[in-house]
Amino acid sequence: MDNEKKFHGESRRDFVKQTSLLAGGLLAMPILSKANFFSGSTDVIKIALIGCGGRGTGAATQALSTKENVQLVAMADAFPDRLSDSFTNIKEALGDKANRVNVPESNKFIGFDAYKQAIALADVVILATPPGFRPIHFEEAIRQGKHVFMEKPVATDPAGIKKVMEAAAIAKTKKLNVVVGLQRRYQNSYRELYKRFQDGIIGDMVSANVWWNQGALWVKPRKPEYSEMEYQMRNWYYFNWLCGDHIVEQHIHNIDVGNWYMGGETPVTASGMGGRAVRTGKECGEIFDHHAVEYRYANGVIMNSQCRHWKDVPSKVDEEIIGTKGRIFCDRAQIVNHKGKVLYQYDKKGENNPYQTEHDELFAAIAKGEYKFADAERGAQTTLTAIIGRLATYSGQLIDYKVALNSGLDIHPKTYSFDAAPPVMPDASGNYAYAKPGVTKYFT
Repeated sequence: MDNEKKFHGESRRDFVKQTSLLAGGLLAMPILSKANFFSGSTDVIKIALIGCGGRGTGAATQALSTKENVQLVAMADAFPDRLSDSFTNIKEALGDKANRVNVPESNKFIGFDAYKQAIALADVVILATPPGFRPIHFEEAIRQGKHVFMEKPVATDPAGIKKVMEAAAIAKTKKLNVVVGLQRRYQNSYRELYKRFQDGIIGDMVSANVWWNQGALWVKPRKPEYSEMEYQMRNWYYFNWLCGDHIVEQHIHNIDVGNWYMGGETPVTASGMGGRAVRTGKECGEIFDHHAVEYRYANGVIMNSQCRHWKDVPSKVDEEIIGTKGRIFCDRAQIVNHKGKVLYQYDKKGENNPYQTEHDELFAAIAKGEYKFADAERGAQTTLTAIIGRLATYSGQLIDYKVALNSGLDIHPKTYSFDAAPPVMPDASGNYAYAKPGVTKYFT
């Protein structure tokens, strides 16, 4: 769940499978036609939605709102009520384009393995379950040779990051487009600011400040009929194997901006502090309510990161890039020198909805038969940047990016079943153990 403050909110084509001997094995490579424009043809780009919560519903609506000839043909979720609600909400949101939803009952799949059946019916897959499932879903989509839009973050632990990176390499060999929902990279004002940064308007980057500070989020009450697995999945935001904590699930947007301005470089280390200051109840699972992290890059640049969920305090969701000659304020789309003189101001009248733009650009490329998007590796790198921040605040240790990447740390259940025990269980009072700096340790 994103809770983003800024945006609440062809003629015929063929998908032909061709085999090619690559990397020592036969990999299916889709060869797309060069049909360029939506023409109302019955030959459609078929979409499957995996994960039918609020973000999945929004992403599917945006995909179906593009100008291309698209149809939603399959849906999958662990819970039938969420799938049913999503189906209804997508059709209502589309209005006169509701005929783009073509999902018969036979193509509505429920359960932990439902994603495999839905993926098989589509050309493009939208992955929007809680992020803990993203690595196995992405791996399967690429194995089946599908283009992918997947929400951020792309994993919740280093083992998941490795899995995503391996699948990303295969996606490149198959020329499968992959877009990750780090939508600031698709936002007009952010793109214009970055162009001017590349032109040297603030000189060399020396540091960055990034924030996602807001109030508390939703909680779903426990019901007597819930198993522990179902309770955690319905309250996925509060359990690390599903969410990764809000530094990973939400603050990743701001952290991604820092990595973007670093030219795609990732930090070498993370150190920081965090805890549970005001959100301490059993309903808050195991996550912290605040994190503050210092990320250090190989060239000496430092990114200071803050995120918190506290009620009745000022909110701030923004990024500030500081250079030798000036600084960039991303939220107000402004660049100033160190005396405060405005060097550039983006006209917000030209702002777009980046959530829509990322789908517009993805589906336009697919319709044209172009291989244009390979976001998965970058999405994995930014996700791991956020993960090492969590590991640093949980433990109080200095966390090395490469050590974490190669650690094999896996926080997921061995079995995905509603009868299985999740990785963290409540005590007799219903409270969950949570990390304690100086006690919790990693990679020692």
